[in-house]
Amino acid sequence: MPTHEAVHPRSHGPMVSVATALQRVLAQVETVEAEFVALPDVLGRIVSRDVVAEAPFPPFRASTKDGYAVVAADGPGVYPVVGHVPAGHPATYVQVQGQASYITTGAPLPEGADAVVMVEDTDPRGNQVHIKRAVSPGTDVRPVGSDLETGTLVLPRGRKLGAVELGMLATAGVSQVPVYRKPQVTVLSTGDELCAPWDTPAYGQIRDANHITLSRMVVTMGADSVGGTRIAPDDTAGLRQELTACLAGRDMLITSGGVSMGEHDLLPELLQDMGAQLHTERVIMKPGKPFTFSTLVQDNSARVSLIFSLPGNPASALVTFLLFVVPALRKMQGSVPFALPRIGVTVMEDLRRDPHRPEFHRVAVAWDASLHGGAGGYRAASTGSQKSSRLMSMLDADALVEIPPGEKPVPKGTVLPAIDLRML
Repeated sequence: MPTHEAVHPRSHGPMVSVATALQRVLAQVETVEAEFVALPDVLGRIVSRDVVAEAPFPPFRASTKDGYAVVAADGPGVYPVVGHVPAGHPATYVQVQGQASYITTGAPLPEGADAVVMVEDTDPRGNQVHIKRAVSPGTDVRPVGSDLETGTLVLPRGRKLGAVELGMLATAGVSQVPVYRKPQVTVLSTGDELCAPWDTPAYGQIRDANHITLSRMVVTMGADSVGGTRIAPDDTAGLRQELTACLAGRDMLITSGGVSMGEHDLLPELLQDMGAQLHTERVIMKPGKPFTFSTLVQDNSARVSLIFSLPGNPASALVTFLLFVVPALRKMQGSVPFALPRIGVTVMEDLRRDPHRPEFHRVAVAWDASLHGGAGGYRAASTGSQKSSRLMSMLDADALVEIPPGEKPVPKGTVLPAIDLRML
């Protein structure tokens, strides 16, 4: 059986507000280095510098219709067809007045032609075509650089790369993309009561949900979750061994559990003993009061590891991850902006308030066109019991409503600010 060292209840620093805790976190975050990554592999990454068009697009005058390339000054009439110009196969001749060329969408205009008559306004007659309407120069022609001129900003630094952004990079001819590297993050659960999700718990144990939840959230936020599934015991020697292994070469360590006031909550003092600087130990919030943030300078290197010590209860762990770790990861990767997205929501029921602490209430959000006299707005419905141990409260949560402290409940119909989790 594991043995536990006798410890005395430790003292804490003063509790700080959520805003102060976040400010302290972000003050320690540095942007990671940039690297070049092949275009097909940059989905979800963050551009590390402005990307500009190095050449115009399209690089040639292109037809926007299937039809006939003409000299606009010729007007309607019957003209000989001197060539066919399909997309990808430019004409090898110069077209002069009194001639027409069959052309497809996206094909380059023959030199000498200055307009296109779409096929619906023509009557092909063997080697000739009847042009049935007059057009002006430039009709149904996409000029050189009409989509992108040389030097046009394609994507700004800090832009997250989605499918459309990749298409823009391809259009601009960027095959090696400058992006910030992925932060290397390890997630560590603590507690003798935990076992791996695939193991059968002994009596008194529970399956560890925090590791898989938090490590997948790390990946969702664009970082690498490294180090595998790890659970540290509630004894100083074993916990120190795990911390040392998890911190080696890492940009960030995320722990859950071991930060409250119990005899076996060893983590903050042990981190200090290992040389970490504690910046925040308790936060005025619900859930998540025991949230602890520290930094550690790695031996023999300039690397500073950020250490986020989250509460052990699953809902508390996830809420504090969203409030503090997500902005840190966004700033670390150069995301602009890195602040969490916020919206206003109308609560659809009376909500109890904590007398002393702001609460981040988990809600499902939907647009309601009937709200606010028909102007519309987001309605927010509670996901049920908000116990910090109840991960179910996060299952259908689209947002975290910020309920200010107070004695009386927040009445139904009140508009409150909320963190929009759908936009992370």
